[in-house]
Amino acid sequence: MARRERPAGEPAGAPRQLTRRAFLTRALGAAGVTSAAAYAAYAPEDWPGAARDADGLRSVPAVKPFRLTDFRVAKPVGAPDVAVGHGGDAMTRLRKALDALGGLAHYVSPGDIVLLKPNVAFDRAPVLAATTNPEILAALIRLILVDCRAQEVRVADNPIESPADCFAKSGIAAAVASAGGRVYLPDANAFRILNTPDSRLIENWQFFHRPLTNANKVIGVAPVKDHNLCLASMGMKNWYGLLGGRRNQFHQDIHELVSDLSLMIRPTLTILDGTYVLMRNGPTGGDPADVRPGDAVVAAVDPVAADAWAYRHLLSRTTELPRYLLLAEEKGTGSASTEGRVREIA
Repeated sequence: MARRERPAGEPAGAPRQLTRRAFLTRALGAAGVTSAAAYAAYAPEDWPGAARDADGLRSVPAVKPFRLTDFRVAKPVGAPDVAVGHGGDAMTRLRKALDALGGLAHYVSPGDIVLLKPNVAFDRAPVLAATTNPEILAALIRLILVDCRAQEVRVADNPIESPADCFAKSGIAAAVASAGGRVYLPDANAFRILNTPDSRLIENWQFFHRPLTNANKVIGVAPVKDHNLCLASMGMKNWYGLLGGRRNQFHQDIHELVSDLSLMIRPTLTILDGTYVLMRNGPTGGDPADVRPGDAVVAAVDPVAADAWAYRHLLSRTTELPRYLLLAEEKGTGSASTEGRVREIA
């Protein structure tokens, strides 16, 4: 654009007068800016370009949910889907079950980072059978570290009651330390949003992620006990302890939730602790009269079949199986039929 010459007689440094065209251009520009600002300020929050932020979350960066890997390992040819060890101490029963399944070294390799998920939900002593027996957990940690030469064994749960108190009172904190494992307690920064495809209730949900960082094997170690909402708490229900958020809202649809958990975690192995069995007043327990010795450890590659067997043979229930087992079967995570699929080692 050609530079406008200063009119004759106009002092140097004096402000130049606007032409009509320049004035209109500036006026229209100012009006446009004002209109855009008004739109951004007063447009509904969900309109494009709106600046309104009633809940203060528009400025929070969106976090992309993550997905878990499949931790399963194919069983050896000829091995059962469920194996049960009876007799002897905790280590003996555990070895019997694992050996019948093909041996722990088939499932855990040297250098692996292994997460063990016990049930540590309540501030209870081991004899009350509301939590995983610490002897079984310690025995398993030693087998993983010594026999399988794993790099690390992590033990984690997000208890309903105080995490530190639950790990201490249940005897699990001491057992893990003595066996060479490491306890992971939950805190606000230990959770991420997990995406579980095909689940109905927890498609995108807060998940206790930190102990799973770089882990390549996952084993559930759950007690077998009565449950007042879903009839029984065993291997599949045990994964509830990795959820964060307001998870108690799932109580109204607990069977759907437990079947969703079978989609959330595809574990390397499921181990059911039948050292003591809480027959009534579960899941919290509190009365030794509700507990009976079980003399069994179950190891399985099919968590649905493991729970179905334990429901019949450890809880001694002759009623119809819990609905969550049938829902999990429909979702393709296992089979509730145990005929010809279980090997017991007496």
